[in-house]
Amino acid sequence: MVIKLLSFLQKQVTVSLTKRKPYLQWRSLSYTIDYPSMDHTLASVHLISSNPCFALLGFCKNIDSLKKVHALFIINGLKGDLLCDTKLVSLYGSFGHVGYARSMFDRIPDPDFYSWKVMIRWYFLNDLYKEIIGFYARMSVRTCDNVVFSVVLKACSELRDIDQGRKMHCQIVKVANPDSFVQTGLVDMYAKCGEIECSRKVFSEILYGNVVSWTSMIAGYVQNNCAKEALVLFNRMREAMVESNQFTLGSLVTACGKLGALHQGKWVHGYVIKNGIELNSYLVTAILDLYVKCGSIRDACSVFETLSSVDLVSWTAMIVGYSQSGFPDEALKLFVDKKRFGISPNAITIASLLSACAQLSNLSFGRLVHALGIQLGLKDPTVINALVDMYAKCGMIRDARYIFETVSDKNLIAWNSIIYGYSQNGSAYEALELFHEMRSKSVSPDAVTLVSVFSACASLGALQVGSSLHAYSIKNGLLTSSVYVGTALLNFYAKCGDSKSARVIFDSMGDKNTVTWSAMIGGYGIQGDSNGSLALFNDMVRENLEPNEIIFTTILSACSHTGRLGEGWKYFNSMCQDYKFVPSMKHYVCMVDMLARAGRLEEALDFIDKLPIQPDLSLFGAFLHGCGLHSRFDLGEVAIKKMLDLHPDKACYYVLISNLYALDGRWTQVNQVRELMKQRGLSKVPGCSISQRDTNKDLSFSRVACLA
Repeated sequence: MVIKLLSFLQKQVTVSLTKRKPYLQWRSLSYTIDYPSMDHTLASVHLISSNPCFALLGFCKNIDSLKKVHALFIINGLKGDLLCDTKLVSLYGSFGHVGYARSMFDRIPDPDFYSWKVMIRWYFLNDLYKEIIGFYARMSVRTCDNVVFSVVLKACSELRDIDQGRKMHCQIVKVANPDSFVQTGLVDMYAKCGEIECSRKVFSEILYGNVVSWTSMIAGYVQNNCAKEALVLFNRMREAMVESNQFTLGSLVTACGKLGALHQGKWVHGYVIKNGIELNSYLVTAILDLYVKCGSIRDACSVFETLSSVDLVSWTAMIVGYSQSGFPDEALKLFVDKKRFGISPNAITIASLLSACAQLSNLSFGRLVHALGIQLGLKDPTVINALVDMYAKCGMIRDARYIFETVSDKNLIAWNSIIYGYSQNGSAYEALELFHEMRSKSVSPDAVTLVSVFSACASLGALQVGSSLHAYSIKNGLLTSSVYVGTALLNFYAKCGDSKSARVIFDSMGDKNTVTWSAMIGGYGIQGDSNGSLALFNDMVRENLEPNEIIFTTILSACSHTGRLGEGWKYFNSMCQDYKFVPSMKHYVCMVDMLARAGRLEEALDFIDKLPIQPDLSLFGAFLHGCGLHSRFDLGEVAIKKMLDLHPDKACYYVLISNLYALDGRWTQVNQVRELMKQRGLSKVPGCSISQRDTNKDLSFSRVACLA
């Protein structure tokens, strides 16, 4: 059709060129003469209808037809028509070829304000914010209107370009007639650039604020960690009788989540339901995030289940919620739910799934998620870091290291993930080596790094490195920034035998959690100071802090090693009855060890027989140790029979039997046990000396310490 029109209109186009000069003069006058609105409209219609070139461009429905028409204009020397050239710029932009549009614009000899406005509009619609700033700086026509101001302010907001934003503000003030959209753009620009006071000042100058301006100010407060101010402003908004929209309420819910204000958040949720406000992706995500952050995962699940349609955003938000709230199994179940098939995960979804697999040590599922990420081409740093963390926590430290080494630009999170992985997988030296490498590349550690490195130092007894890190944490304000750093440092000194330094750290900590108390109580226990452990435990109870299972294990162990049988029973019964804990194997081992050390071996054996769970190696080991101490080998043989009945194919139990016979000097039986192990193909895993292994490592503690 275009070809036919080309041949039909070619002659008319040639004729129109002879009249182009008056036409151009007429169009230019239309921008300077103040026509009445109706006359101006009629004149514009007449100009367009009398211009066959412009009419021909109206038939271009795709880029190919546009190029053909444009080529016809060039071949026939049809150029210099401002209206047609501007239309070409607009059409190239509408077909997604912004580069062609700009090239066309640059060929216009003397573009007017409308031409500039068309070009800047296509930059805006394609999110080319840098180009908007540069293009605006070149505008030769300075009679800008509020639309251009709004577009440029939006670009400044997205680029966080406060300098250009301030320049725009000055130009807007000179015009002295900004509308509410421009003023709202200023509010948004200052808020996104972190200048919340400037944002508030501009907002106060808006005479007739609408829902957009109020929402921009509320969102600005939330983005700048002024959640309380956002809630106060919402009350003012209601007093001004301005109705809120989905984005207003979404910002409010986010503010409640940051404050941990579950009650206020539920009020906003109720307001949404009561007023029949439709839940868009932004509002749904904010509500789910609120309930997750406030620990109300059931409410989050309830909201998710009532959604009429689930999109990627809400689905991912729920998976993130499960993963971060200690329900990793539910995150994986939601991911494989058949009702959600058809939703393709993004980088955040994959990273959250990998985090869930890491928490569950589910290597097989983690590998499947890894493969899916590769298939979808997700190479986001968040996904890479989650992969390193997942493989490390699943004990596959080599795989974690391989992925880590493939990252060209390693950020702090990647370093933290791999250092933590080595620290928790019994490779403390490698963790310190990586820390040394990280510091040599001028990457500064944060609180998470120090926790991992302190743990590695504690495993090695590396007092020099740990002390240097202690000084570093004080110098950089990291010690007081996180309770976890203080707890890790306390634990480091305790494990290095310096309980006095550990107590100094403990007493200097403003905030203490249960883990902090547990570390200090355990520190006294390591040094055999049962009095210190019990006194600190009583202090903890007096401060109305509930002890956890680890603390009870420490207390029972302290009672066991100091022969405090009566107190041990008291704490064990208190754990079960007062705090409603179900005893774990570690608690049972402590009780058996306590009874066995005290010579109450018959009572200990009866305790074992009545256990609700199957006894393991550590429990029988504690009992046999008591039999050796008190030369009750007869009871030891009774325990041996029970062990062999339960675990006939585990070498570790045969080793216990052999050791018991050796204590009694019954070497014939020792040899018989060893021969029996050979016949059954059982072998003991050889022990290793960490000091012997360490001597082969090329790591200078002073080298690491000097980088701390």
